[in-house]
Amino acid sequence: MTLTLRLQLSLMMFLEYFIKGAWFVTLGTYLIKSLNASGMEVANIFSTQSLGAVFAPFFVGFVADRYFNAERVLAVLHLLGAALLYGMSQAPDASHFYPYVFVYFMAYMSSLSLSNGIAFRHIADAKKYFPGIRVWGTIGWICSGLVISYLFRWDSPEAISRGALHNTFIMGAVCSVLLALFSLFLPKTPPQIRVKDEKFDFGKAIGLDALGLLKQKSFLIFFVTAIVICIPISFYYQNANPFLVNVGMANPTAKMALGQFSEAICLLLIPFFFRRLGYKKMILLGIAAWALRYLFFAFGDGQEKAFLLILGIVLHGICYDFMFVVGQIYTDRIAGEKYKASAQGLITIAMYGVGMLIGFWVAGGVSDYLKVAYAEQFWEYLWFIPAGISFFCLLLFAVFFKEEKMLQTAGGIK
Repeated sequence: MTLTLRLQLSLMMFLEYFIKGAWFVTLGTYLIKSLNASGMEVANIFSTQSLGAVFAPFFVGFVADRYFNAERVLAVLHLLGAALLYGMSQAPDASHFYPYVFVYFMAYMSSLSLSNGIAFRHIADAKKYFPGIRVWGTIGWICSGLVISYLFRWDSPEAISRGALHNTFIMGAVCSVLLALFSLFLPKTPPQIRVKDEKFDFGKAIGLDALGLLKQKSFLIFFVTAIVICIPISFYYQNANPFLVNVGMANPTAKMALGQFSEAICLLLIPFFFRRLGYKKMILLGIAAWALRYLFFAFGDGQEKAFLLILGIVLHGICYDFMFVVGQIYTDRIAGEKYKASAQGLITIAMYGVGMLIGFWVAGGVSDYLKVAYAEQFWEYLWFIPAGISFFCLLLFAVFFKEEKMLQTAGGIK
């Protein structure tokens, strides 16, 4: 790989994730504090990410893979994204905000698939080079949090009360324009499918032809667990930043970026743990980390027990990598050559589509109920619920999941 190509793809990843980190982390706080949104309104807005995840395979498979160069489609999507982010910054309430974010996530989730596709098309050895390029996306997300908290201080209590968080959407829009322009200088990535030779199959794109894998008991247990664990995960995405603001933690957005630091470190350590633990124990550790994180949040505060909140944030690496990344690797191994792509589409729709969609709605309904019934203990009780669901997933997976011997070798991954 040439140095120029490495720099191009790394900068693409940096901007791709900086854009989302620029506004998504503080979205819950903005909706509650600036737009006075209810719990269900917040839930419906967050759920647009799941709807976008369902739409993305259709758009990428039918349009980007068949008719136009991927880098040009990426440019158009981010120009559209910039306009929609600006529209979000100007929305007076949650009902006006929703249409912008709904269309935005259809475009953005498609751009995520395209950016990965562009990288894989131009990297000769993906196992060797892709992690070093993809990590720049994590760095971009971290940098966005540092900019918000330490450079502009938009997430300080005084700035939030002035409505300063609307600037996060402006920053995301500016970076989206930059990535749109930069995309035109990315390596040419023409369509791989000749339209006259192959018909687009939406069912295959979202993994429906891999449903037969669910006949295997262990994969079925993993599949169900993956959906259910996304319910408590949605509580974190939707409520973590508002919670940290409410308890008075200084620079909460930058503090949350510690989770991405741990994510990058754990990603590099996955091969080491695979050799010693295998799939089942690693996924169990990931699920257990979610339960422990919520207990830390339930008992922590912004003063004497702030260390519990920091620990809960830093657990993100184990939470995400040991559940999602290891789960994707497990899916790849269990699927075999015939269903590799379809199985990944199926598990992605299950987690990011079905699981998180249900999770955001559950989190919104629970939030509205607790605000009325248990106002004084609201945050404590709110975190107990996803902790309980996580423990249920832990027991479900520990008891019923059996790790096939074919998935392990003495040296690690087969």
